[in-house]
Amino acid sequence: MGQTLKKDTPLHVINNMSKNTMLETLDIEVTEVGDDYLIGTMPVDHRTKQPAGLLHGGASCTLIESLGSIGSTLVVDFKTHNIVGIEINANHVRSATEGVITGVAKLVHGGRKIHIWQVDIHNNENKLICTGRLTVMVIPKK
Repeated sequence: MGQTLKKDTPLHVINNMSKNTMLETLDIEVTEVGDDYLIGTMPVDHRTKQPAGLLHGGASCTLIESLGSIGSTLVVDFKTHNIVGIEINANHVRSATEGVITGVAKLVHGGRKIHIWQVDIHNNENKLICTGRLTVMVIPKK
């Protein structure tokens, strides 16, 4: 793979990047960063549920894209490159109705132009509720 995350970046700096964004609105928070992974959480509440009271699939996709995109910003020099999600897929395998979900995003390919993230989301009982992949393009800033 060749790429590692800048895990020495303090969590408060990483989470402050989300100010005034959807991530702040949904209370998505990065809780851990490793060499090739990061972990983040999101509550299951009125902001993230669909009308039937279940976690909205779009909210799960938002967590997948958020974690992968944040991870890619910790791989590249964000002053010289932008990160753009270009493809996302998700399989919803179990519902969630309350609590906090946890996403574990693992960098499976960290090339110069493309990053691929595998993200597994678990509920409070550590049961898999969603698994997905995000493809990110790394674009030089002009």
